[in-house]
Amino acid sequence: MSHIRLIKKHQIINLIQPMLIEYFSPINLNYFWNFGSLAGICLVFQLITGIALAMHYTPHIDLAFHSVEHIMRDVNYGWLLRYIHANGASMFFIVVYLHFFRNLYYSSYTYPRNLAWEIGVIILLLMILTAFMGYVLPWGQMSFWAATVITNLCSAIPVIGDTIVPWLWGGFSVDNATLNRFFSFHYLLPFIISALALVHLLVLHDYGSNNSLGIPCNKSVLQFHNYFTIKDFLGLMIFMLFYFTFVFFYPNLLGHPDNYIAANSLVTPAHIVPEWYFLPFYAILRSIPDKLSGVIAMLLSILVLLVFPHLISNSIHRTRSANIQFLHEIFFWLFVGNAFFLGFIGGKPIEDPYFLLGQIATIMYFFYFVVTLPILSHLSKLKF
Repeated sequence: MSHIRLIKKHQIINLIQPMLIEYFSPINLNYFWNFGSLAGICLVFQLITGIALAMHYTPHIDLAFHSVEHIMRDVNYGWLLRYIHANGASMFFIVVYLHFFRNLYYSSYTYPRNLAWEIGVIILLLMILTAFMGYVLPWGQMSFWAATVITNLCSAIPVIGDTIVPWLWGGFSVDNATLNRFFSFHYLLPFIISALALVHLLVLHDYGSNNSLGIPCNKSVLQFHNYFTIKDFLGLMIFMLFYFTFVFFYPNLLGHPDNYIAANSLVTPAHIVPEWYFLPFYAILRSIPDKLSGVIAMLLSILVLLVFPHLISNSIHRTRSANIQFLHEIFFWLFVGNAFFLGFIGGKPIEDPYFLLGQIATIMYFFYFVVTLPILSHLSKLKF
């Protein structure tokens, strides 16, 4: 038996060693390449704290809100678990969004890394679904009404919309069956995300990491350990300082105060808003008056991330890194500013001038992926 255990241990080491220790990375990687490992650490934090919280949470509309209060007040270090988990969702999205911005800046979405990019977009979509369902679980006012508004959007789907909504609800309104379904999916999806994250890592390591120049540098490489592990560790320490500043000093800053009021179907909040990391997509949804068109636009805002790399030239010899392409860099920072502006508009009421500004920002968002990047990819190889 000891011989079998030794063989299995040796097989595990043989699997991990090429991925984390003997993996060779371009020598010119900077600290922006830390965000991938930080996203993995955030996922581990969410899994561990989520499992611990599930042991004390009760997915029932009469007990859910009070079970959260029980966790906060009566469970040993329950307040810490909940604040790590709740703020961890925001930290996870911050890291993943920065990871996406870095890949856009250095054009890591092009062949031969396009498959890794596409898996990353699917992970982002599952993260959004998981976070939305988790937002419903405390069963506060904002949880209940966010679930009501978002699930009602499915009714805009032609033919099958009126069938999908009752299935999501498990009845004729957002009720106990809805909460149970959301809790089940919220518990399941992180394990699917973990599996996809592993596939994402394997696909990336199959060809190798991109670098700040955006060109192949197969000879200018270093073994990942110990040079890059030390750089990642420094990034981790800075990130943990930022993370736990929120956990210990501003635990409710990124949440909504209405969610500390028990859900009441008879009292509608004055202004229903999702969590901050959904606000850009929420702004796109609201920028179109027609319900179905708004839902389609919101879905396309994520699906366009899957499609646009196929509109880009696939030559691996073309330098596309924005830091050495003047026009690319200008349009990239305009896009980043527009993304933040969409988040700002998503938190505002649907009225002038926010409605018109949201429509302009939405057009600019899609224009960047469908028009700007394909045109830039066919222009000069280096500088303008």
